[in-house]
Amino acid sequence: MTERQMQTLTATDGVAISAVHVPDPQRRTDLCLVVVPGFTGNWRQERVQKVIGRLSAFGGIVAIDLRGHGRSGGSTTVGDEEVRDVEAAVVWARALGYRDVVTVGFSLGGAVVLREAALMTGGPGRVDAVVSVSAPAFWYYRGTRIMRVAHWLVETRPGRLVMRARGTRVSSRMWTEPLPMPPHEAAALLGDIPLLIVHGDIDHYFPLEHPRTIHDSARGSGVRAEMWVEPGFRHAESSISVEALDRIGAWARECLPVQEG
Repeated sequence: MTERQMQTLTATDGVAISAVHVPDPQRRTDLCLVVVPGFTGNWRQERVQKVIGRLSAFGGIVAIDLRGHGRSGGSTTVGDEEVRDVEAAVVWARALGYRDVVTVGFSLGGAVVLREAALMTGGPGRVDAVVSVSAPAFWYYRGTRIMRVAHWLVETRPGRLVMRARGTRVSSRMWTEPLPMPPHEAAALLGDIPLLIVHGDIDHYFPLEHPRTIHDSARGSGVRAEMWVEPGFRHAESSISVEALDRIGAWARECLPVQEG
């Protein structure tokens, strides 16, 4: 493994998922970090490349475009079917020969990695740790202006047309009962999977009630959960510091089990 490898993965419902593999520069195969961008993000964007470049010092990287984003197929369901996209990335990381896989999701991606870890508890889609950055704790949050705008963009036809013009395809199919498991409930189901929650103290999308709810839910169920509130950090890939990314990479590596011999 010496060169970046681009791949089209297939989610279990047949949607094509654009992915890239960046090998560990030290040729280690003990850890792969699966990077999952937020809403409107894709792995080719500069802000996501910053994340990939920094985390690659700590292990191999697999990064994806969620469905409806970038060069992936389908339409985004804003957190529901996207668990299949992350599962496909984790399965690929296993096939590449990595021993342990840690998912690192931002905003929407941060919600999805929580749900994937809770739902894919067996087989090659199971992860070894989760990092959730700038994620919402629950659905339909409209407590900030930017989230009220986001709901208009997702829930109305004019809004979806605007998003399509900007490169993000949003499904017109609304959620039905039962609703997808919210992120804070997913966090409570992680069992022995370690969880790191990272959030900014000036996040203008989701205030601190979100990471605190995720953290409390996880800890209340006995999950080994840690929360970092980062001073001066606003939201997701665009604002996260390289210093915080370095600490995330170090945390992921520290989660690796000690190998005998």
